[in-house]
Amino acid sequence: MERILKGWNFMRVIRLLMGLYILAESIRTQDWLFGFAGFFLTATAVWNIGCCGVSGCRPLIRSNAGTGYKEVIYEEVDI
Repeated sequence: MERILKGWNFMRVIRLLMGLYILAESIRTQDWLFGFAGFFLTATAVWNIGCCGVSGCRPLIRSNAGTGYKEVIYEEVDI
């Protein structure tokens, strides 16, 4: 319940408003595929999740320390 009530920011409100608008238009025009997109946007805004879940899409941070890799040094060659 805390996830739904807290942490509202500008983009989350925009997602909610867009999702509700798309959902209402899909019901009005009876376009159910469009309705799925509206439901998806509304649900991601309400539960504050994204496509990959919480912090699921962040890049992995790899460290070269202790892995045996050595830094590549590039040299400029004149032709």
